[in-house]
Amino acid sequence: MMTKKNNLFINREISWLYFNERVLQEAMDKNNPLIERLKFLGIFSNNRDEFFRVRVATIRRMMNMEKSKKDVLSYNPEEILHQILQIVEEQEKNFTQTFFEIKDELARENIIFVNEKELDKKQGKFVQEYFNNEIRPFLFPIMLKNLKNPDALRDGSIYLVVIMKDSRGIQLEDYSLIMLPTDNVPRFIQLPSKAGKHYLIMLDDVLRYSMGEIFGTFGYDTFEAYTIKFTRDAELDIDDDVSKSFLELMQESVKKRKKGVPVRFVYDKDIPDFLLQRLLQRLYIDKSDTLRGGGRYHNFKDFISFPKLGSKKLVYPPMPSLRHKLLPRNSSILNAIREQDIILHYPYQSFQYLVDLLREAAIDPQVRAIKMTFYRAARNSNVMNALINAARNGKNVTVFLEIQARFDEEANIYWVERLSEEGVKIIKTLPGFKVHAKLMLIRRKENGENVYYANISTGNFNESTAKVYADESILTAHPGITQEINTLFHLFEAPYNPPHFKHLLVAPYYLRKNLIKLLNVEIKNARKGKEAWAIIKLNNLVDPKVARKLYQASQEGVKIDLICRGICVLKPGEKGLSENINAISIVDKYLEHSRIFIFANGGDPKYYFGSADWMVRNFDHRFEVICPIYDKKIQKEIHDIIDIQLADNVKARSLKLNPINAYRKTDSEVPVRSQFMIYDYLKEENA
Repeated sequence: MMTKKNNLFINREISWLYFNERVLQEAMDKNNPLIERLKFLGIFSNNRDEFFRVRVATIRRMMNMEKSKKDVLSYNPEEILHQILQIVEEQEKNFTQTFFEIKDELARENIIFVNEKELDKKQGKFVQEYFNNEIRPFLFPIMLKNLKNPDALRDGSIYLVVIMKDSRGIQLEDYSLIMLPTDNVPRFIQLPSKAGKHYLIMLDDVLRYSMGEIFGTFGYDTFEAYTIKFTRDAELDIDDDVSKSFLELMQESVKKRKKGVPVRFVYDKDIPDFLLQRLLQRLYIDKSDTLRGGGRYHNFKDFISFPKLGSKKLVYPPMPSLRHKLLPRNSSILNAIREQDIILHYPYQSFQYLVDLLREAAIDPQVRAIKMTFYRAARNSNVMNALINAARNGKNVTVFLEIQARFDEEANIYWVERLSEEGVKIIKTLPGFKVHAKLMLIRRKENGENVYYANISTGNFNESTAKVYADESILTAHPGITQEINTLFHLFEAPYNPPHFKHLLVAPYYLRKNLIKLLNVEIKNARKGKEAWAIIKLNNLVDPKVARKLYQASQEGVKIDLICRGICVLKPGEKGLSENINAISIVDKYLEHSRIFIFANGGDPKYYFGSADWMVRNFDHRFEVICPIYDKKIQKEIHDIIDIQLADNVKARSLKLNPINAYRKTDSEVPVRSQFMIYDYLKEENA
């Protein structure tokens, strides 16, 4: 018997905050190396900024809707915002306490933070020289009284609000804003070591120390500086001007984002009230629930790039990329794929294999064409350079580059223009849809016939993220799969006549329907007393239709193991609703990013993997590909890895409520830390 509709699911925003709490737990975990704990504080902070820019901004928009439109929502936006702010406030307390604990522990490891008031004479001289040589060229103060347009202030950047005084009483007190130039200068400046101790000063404090250098020529000699930061609404509003290309509209929309309405204003709680009120007036911020007083420092996202100092024990032990036994050095990767399907596991194995494949294809005289999709490309992308080289070598290169990828729009627009200049064919972005599928296709002429080689991945073709995102990537020459991927590339150019796919499960065409069919098979088998189970690994589970189907499957006796890193609106392990659903989340050194789905299928399991989370947007508003895995050896390897993750009793958290995020205990007395065990497993398999 199902519970009332309103009690079926956890609100997605609240579930996301639960996920970010798991990131914070990694910072709080004293078993983790100290510098890694600092980095998790940075990831937590960066995640939260994006949450406010996108999700909280959306909720605020909903709050301003007409009542008739609000009534169709499944929740009250005012109530959810209130819950969000309560949870964020509680998390902030844990965050601050954790930071000071880590700081104290680092001091015991001879890594010492000092502020501008704690510098000795030698350090002070170093800071002054560093300021003049490295920082000063990037400073452009704005006098507060001259600030006419608050849109000139950058979203997410740190500003110091400076009170300038003249102790002689000649100059009147004045106020200025200075942006910390973190794009050009590190946030953490290493001071000269002494007596075996490492000293660090934050960029904020270097500026505080150097105020006389900035404003002394104007007659000021006494200064106070307070940190502020505001987060803007980052949702893009795209005009419908038919005279402009979609690329032009996106470029204009990205520019407008920089002028979005502030959704969060964070300030140093010690700032004088009169100055705070003057700032709020100048910035046109009047909503009290947008404001939050905090400490002296903000933008902890910079801790992601904290320098490696001190003992090796302060960071994770190195895990060098593992070789793949089927891809020996200086041998043809295309020949290897022709022999059998090959799976790569990033970051345990190197992304360089893919770059090498593209380089081989670029100079192979029999390769005629290369096609790829991109969602997020690396800033200095070797993949892009390989494609450009292929075009220069006379290959027909076609790229679909999703310029609507949130926060990567500018980088992707740059690559669209660069690739176009080099003669690469660009498939136009589809307004209203995003292409999220990760696909590569190589066409080669062999014995007069076109032969296709494909790569399907759960992660982006991005060498930077491939070092920290745990993804699966399969290389195949399977004729059915490769032909359907070729068809899909044609479909990107004319998406209005979808063909029938025999192998691939494709969104926005029938992906949700096909997944529900697979679950229905398990339900029928459970009713017949047959083996019935499903293993689902993904990042986010939000779609209510498939979530309800999972509830039904549980109630019919289907055993479901769910590994969900991020948002999970489903309530697992609840009597009468979901007692056959076991749900965990793994947060560790690498970001779990792969989507893998295994169904018992009456004793002949079906294996799938791909790019799609189970969310409305993935099913209905994105081109996604879920690909079957036919190779028995790869099926076994995938299942072995999933079994290791299901046995995790170190970094796995239970998604059961009351309490959510409790570290999961198993019957095993042996600690199982899945990411480290997977590394060892793959090392042994490829020995």
